[in-house]
Amino acid sequence: MFGVVFPDRSFPMDASTFSQIDPLHWVLDISTLVGDSYHDLKEICVFLLSAASLPPEKALAVYAQPPNRPFLFCGAVHAARPSAVLSLPWPDPADDPLAGDLAVSAAPGATTAKIGLSVENLAALPPVADAGAEKRAEKLALRVGENLFNFMQSFCGVDGSRLIVPMDILDRWFKKFQERASKDSNYLKGFGL
Repeated sequence: MFGVVFPDRSFPMDASTFSQIDPLHWVLDISTLVGDSYHDLKEICVFLLSAASLPPEKALAVYAQPPNRPFLFCGAVHAARPSAVLSLPWPDPADDPLAGDLAVSAAPGATTAKIGLSVENLAALPPVADAGAEKRAEKLALRVGENLFNFMQSFCGVDGSRLIVPMDILDRWFKKFQERASKDSNYLKGFGL
């Protein structure tokens, strides 16, 4: 009925890789793929294996469950959208107050992340807002701004409470930024993309 790939992290998997809960629900324990490093899985590609996999009014909804948390809706595939790459909305470990306490506070088996798939009515599904993409864009903007600030600081003088920088500082920074990005393909990845 469906297939799943974690980009850059797995080979294609079909429904047999998942534990089937009932005829309409499947669950995959992420620890079987990456142990406790579920944050390394940023996206999931889900696809229907044929046009006849689902009736037109049905969809295959995709959910992610962080450890000791409820399932979070990621998106869906259906006859009009037979495949999709969806962001996995894992909480940032630095911002997650439960991250350090999971092993202590959670019931046995509840400390692993899971992916859930469910056949549901297409009309009943919530719209998909890509919160993961918004968070990555925000992180990128902050990191680029920090890079610019550090560059400017290295050329500035101080006049009381003001920083004084050369007039062409933005041009110089942008040229250096572009050169470094073109020479090192991993440079932009370091900014959190």
